[in-house]
Formats: sequence, structure tokens, C-alpha cells
Amino acid sequence: MLVSADIRELLAQQPIALPVFHPVALKLTLMLPDPYSDFDDIVRVISEDQALSAQVLKMSNSSAYMGLKKAETIKESAIRLGVRQISVLAMAASQASLHTSDNSTINALMHELWQHSLACALGCWWIAQNTAHQSILEHAYLAGLLHDIGKLYLLKGMEQLSHNKELHILLDRKSLIGIFTDMHVEQGCRIMDHWNIPPIYRTVVANHHAESCDPVDTLLTIVRLVNVVSQKVNLSLDPVHRTTPEAEMLDLDETQLEKLGAVMTNYRDVSI
Repeated sequence: MLVSADIRELLAQQPIALPVFHPVALKLTLMLPDPYSDFDDIVRVISEDQALSAQVLKMSNSSAYMGLKKAETIKESAIRLGVRQISVLAMAASQASLHTSDNSTINALMHELWQHSLACALGCWWIAQNTAHQSILEHAYLAGLLHDIGKLYLLKGMEQLSHNKELHILLDRKSLIGIFTDMHVEQGCRIMDHWNIPPIYRTVVANHHAESCDPVDTLLTIVRLVNVVSQKVNLSLDPVHRTTPEAEMLDLDETQLEKLGAVMTNYRDVSI
């Protein structure tokens, strides 16, 4: 029976092309930072997938984003929320479909990982909105959504290995959490490099667990704070709790941190 060290070695050898990005999410991730991306092009990319469009409309009409009038089309939602905000909602909706497995242990962890990722995306969006950083609103949402992409890659790799009956892999939650802790940053960076994801997101993936961060890097500071708050509200797979100097960097007081935690625990309001 394979033990944790053997599993880690096999995971490091898994193909980088494991499905951790939905095609629509990948396309939008590359389009979003491009100042020349056309409104109609982005709306068309989302609208071409009917199931995805329905999910995006459900999210955009949720209590977190609802306007005075319910949107009936992706274009209406894009006009009301902005094409960049509707893009990140589409990324979230499309990525949700990848967090499932026929293995019960892996599926449970994928479900928890998705809850964490969506809650962090909402938390990052809220901080950017409420700390005079509205100019990076969509980047904050997407950074929160993708910062733990390495964990999804490791789960996909573990799923592949579990199908090989000759390996006799023992899947237990404690071992998997340990593997996450040691490997998800490195593997996340591999994925970002392979798919040419914009550097601002790779920096977040690489440094969201670093001992310290550059206070000038507001996007990274936001994600690091939200990641710690996720632990405090029981929405994290990470076992280690630490203090939050990032709150001081972002000038957030205790009342605002409590509000942030409430926003994150309400992720179900915008889940699909």
C-alpha cells in the first residue's frame, strides 16, 4: 500500500494538462486583462454555453448582486454589473463544474475547496469594494478564486492515481491535507506558467502563504487576509492559523473584519 511519500512523488509526475481550467474560464482569464477585449466578444463567449449562461444569470440575480430589475440575458447582466464583473462570475460558474469526483473522499475535499475558493473570491471582491481599491475589483475576485488552483490540480492527480488499482493507494483526509500543505503552491505555479496566466495571478498563487508580503502589492495583501479569515470562519482546508498584519495594511478594523467574515460565510447566496 502506497504511503504519503510515494503518493507525493507520483503526483509530482502527473501531466500538467489535468483539467483544472474550464475552457470558458481559461479564455476569459486571458481576455480580462486585455484592455482591447470587446464587450460583445466577452458576452458571446459566455452566451455560447447555454448551461453556463443559466448559471451566470442565477449568480448575477442573487442577493449579492441583484439590481432593481432582474436580468434576463447575459448582455443585460453585463450592462448592469459591467462586463468585467460578469466575466468573473462566468469564470466562477464554469470552474464549479470541475470540483466533482467519483471518489467519495476526493469529492468531499473538492466540495470544501470550492466553498473556500468561492468564499475567498467574494471576500476579495468585498475588500476591494470597501477599501478604495475598486480599480482592481475584478482582479481581486479572480485572484481569490484561483489562489488555491494547485489544490485542485493535486486532487485531479489523486483522482487519476486512484483509478490505477495496481497502486493500492490509501486515501485519507489527513494525508491529503498534508500533501496540500507541502505541494499546492509549487504545483499551482506550474499550472499558471503552463497556461500563461497573467503574472498578477501567478504572484498571488506563489506568495499567498509566504511569511511576509510586499505591502505595495495590494492584490496579494487582500488575498492573504481573506485566506486567513477563511480559516477563522471554518471555510479553509489549511490547518495553520496565523495573525493578520494584512488587516492593518488595508486599514480594516475589527468591525470590518467581522463583516468580511459574514460576507464570506454567505457564499451560498451566489453559489450555483
